[in-house]
Amino acid sequence: MRAAMTRIRLRGAAVAAASVAMAVVLTACGGDGGSDGSEGKTKEPSTSSDSQKSEAPGPQADDESQVLATIKGKDGVEVIVSSAKRESGGFVTVKGRLKNGSDQIWAAAGWQGLEEELVNNGASMAGATLVDQAGKKRYLILRDTDGRCLCTKFEAVQPDGEAPFFAQFPAPPAGTTDVDFQIPTMPTATIKISG
Repeated sequence: MRAAMTRIRLRGAAVAAASVAMAVVLTACGGDGGSDGSEGKTKEPSTSSDSQKSEAPGPQADDESQVLATIKGKDGVEVIVSSAKRESGGFVTVKGRLKNGSDQIWAAAGWQGLEEELVNNGASMAGATLVDQAGKKRYLILRDTDGRCLCTKFEAVQPDGEAPFFAQFPAPPAGTTDVDFQIPTMPTATIKISG
């Protein structure tokens, strides 16, 4: 029960942080090739935080039977990506679930990446990236002004346990659908962005 309440609080904090981070990212990345003008028309600052609030519990809401990629790491850890959706706020949300097939408790060691700002994210996917090979561009995980990633922060996953995850990134150009999803210590997987 305590773990569930902690997750709910963390998701609430992530939603609030997402609003701030989206404003920063959209300001910083606004001139990134929006030639069709449609993305600019969908930005509605007054409603973006409302739509993000409804999307926050997303990992449970997705159809987990869909599999975009399965990433098998060492010691029986497996990541199943079930969706990579382009959101109207100018970002991509990657969702799925993690399976701990090992005989030890798993705590995302090394997944927060080496970036100094992200080290304090603890057991999280803070070091994950999307890579647009065709556009030759790497997209780092979104974060708030305090350096907290807009991603799942894992509690210890028990042996043979599972946990849902999400990670949000700036959206590549509208024509880009295939990207490489990279998590530190895991092999790279190519996934298709929808929406």
